[in-house]
Amino acid sequence: MQQGGGSEKEVTWEDQQNINKFGRLNNRLHELEDEIKIAKETNDNLEDASNELILTDEDVVRFQIGEVFAHVEKDEVESRIEQMKEVTSKNLEKLEEEKATVVAQMAELKKVLYGKFGDSINLEEE
Repeated sequence: MQQGGGSEKEVTWEDQQNINKFGRLNNRLHELEDEIKIAKETNDNLEDASNELILTDEDVVRFQIGEVFAHVEKDEVESRIEQMKEVTSKNLEKLEEEKATVVAQMAELKKVLYGKFGDSINLEEE
């Protein structure tokens, strides 16, 4: 069947698997972007807390542990915040690496799918 001068390509099982994989990767990309945003905000908040801690004159400060605030020595809070910043930074790096991998896989699938289907398929975000 011809439409508008173009010919329809037969969609094989492998093509459908590639389309499905692209969809899953696209969903994962959006999840990663959200997780990266949260990790960056957490890093910023920890940096702000660290800066505020430097400015305080108190030896004992309130530190949130779970859902409660406890009075903790300033030095211990500083070390805990540094540990939390390290963990968050490592997590952020891991998320950025995974995002780069997902983007590369999506680009490869786009090349394959556009190569076969041309304008008959739309893999771009609206």
